[in-house]
Amino acid sequence: MTIKSRGWWIYAAFVAPAILFFTLIILIPFLRAIIFSFQEWDGISSNISWVGWRNYQNLFHDASFWRSFKFTTKYVVATTILLNVFGLLLALGLNRAIKCRNLLRTVYFLPYVMGSVIVGFIWKFIITNQFSQIGAATGWAIFQKNWLSLPDYAFWSIVMVAVWQSIGYFMIIYLSALQGVPKDLVEASEIDGAGYWSRMRNVVFPLIRPAITINLFLAIANGFKGFDLNYSLTGGGPFGTTQSLAYHIYTEGFGRNMFTYASSKSVIFFLILATVTIVQSLVLKRREVEM
Repeated sequence: MTIKSRGWWIYAAFVAPAILFFTLIILIPFLRAIIFSFQEWDGISSNISWVGWRNYQNLFHDASFWRSFKFTTKYVVATTILLNVFGLLLALGLNRAIKCRNLLRTVYFLPYVMGSVIVGFIWKFIITNQFSQIGAATGWAIFQKNWLSLPDYAFWSIVMVAVWQSIGYFMIIYLSALQGVPKDLVEASEIDGAGYWSRMRNVVFPLIRPAITINLFLAIANGFKGFDLNYSLTGGGPFGTTQSLAYHIYTEGFGRNMFTYASSKSVIFFLILATVTIVQSLVLKRREVEM
């Protein structure tokens, strides 16, 4: 066996398990879902009929699907803005020489390692039980309402919990980027008379643009794929007003046994997410090159 062929077999041995699991867990189910989207099947009977584009035609007239899409879009916009703004502010604050900064970094990052379902149930208990006690003690009307039973409050409850859980992760990414900014450039701009915000805008922000790209990508992708907090915090309620697309597709398939119809929705969901991701990556990468 030659050195070249031996190297090829070594590479194949390392790559083959990943390719196998990717094929079995992701590729085959994805292709099967596309085939299901053109069929009709309740997931129980042995009769599977071919219906062509009928599932997709029904989808475009499905009010619940578009209500979920509207909610998901609002959720993505809100969480993307809040996670990046507050994540960057926390990173700027903890990048300074302050006492206990390592402890504070750990405290802010700790909620991210907790399971989202667990976080959702914990905050559900806090909102439904503790907020009323806070309202009674302080007299503040905002805490005297049941947030999870009112559509607008339920939406902001999910946003609040999502930001609370993930902000530490975004902070770490921004913090690592800020620590990579050359100090001599910042000091030189300060000597030239640039103020704090001028240094941020003209020196620091252009240099941490790759971190901004990564965090925007993660926030948008995770926002569209949001499921756990919907499931554990509100259950899609009240009256389906906080159903994300992922949770809506789940309830259609496993709650109503409409597997083929749910498959068509998942295909549309994939196309939406892929389009948003590609456009966002192209725009942000182009701006990075321009900088």
